[in-house]
Amino acid sequence: MSTEAYQTPVADLSLLGLMQITSPALPIGAFAWSQGLESAFELGWVTDEAQLCEWLEGVLEDGLSRCELPLLVRLQKAWATKDAEALAHWNTWLHATRETAELSDEDTRLGTALIRLLKSLDLMPEPGLLPEDPGYVTVFAWAAHQRKVPVRQTLLGFAWAWLENQLAVACKAMPLGHTAAQRLNEHLRRLLVAAVDRAMALDDSQLGPILPGLALASAQHETQYSRLFRS
Repeated sequence: MSTEAYQTPVADLSLLGLMQITSPALPIGAFAWSQGLESAFELGWVTDEAQLCEWLEGVLEDGLSRCELPLLVRLQKAWATKDAEALAHWNTWLHATRETAELSDEDTRLGTALIRLLKSLDLMPEPGLLPEDPGYVTVFAWAAHQRKVPVRQTLLGFAWAWLENQLAVACKAMPLGHTAAQRLNEHLRRLLVAAVDRAMALDDSQLGPILPGLALASAQHETQYSRLFRS
């Protein structure tokens, strides 16, 4: 058998690399953040499976598809072209969209944790490209680019990781049964694909989240008496 028969195709390595950086087992502490969802439970805004589905649909449509997902398109392109100015611009833009201290802290701390992991794996970008105070989305885009993940799959992976995290939060704090979580997963994964389609079609003037409810929930979470999560 030829040597080529033992070589793993790049597409396979890219897929495995994407699975690695979207895994709940990735040691960056993503499990500690609820992105305002725990507060929505406490406030009585989300009390059952149907309301949780409505909440997640809203965040996906008015949040991820207008903010993080289209930003990943721009950031991955900037990493590919080594455009330090564009990387700094979009990283700063993303920080400006975080409407509460907790949401901003989450993005920065997860970004820092992912950088620490990438350093230990010797996967850091070349000096001068990484923006000041890089957020999680910016570093995620680098990790996907470094692994040669196609842009569309990067967005799908990021959205999937978000959904997995939100359902895990609901299972711990709502509480939501695991079978109900899988029902929501089955329903929402179709919407993830539609969100990626929308995100990839937006121009710069159309970007920006519209999530006043999430911002209010996050702001009130800062003073919540008892909580499981950091946001």
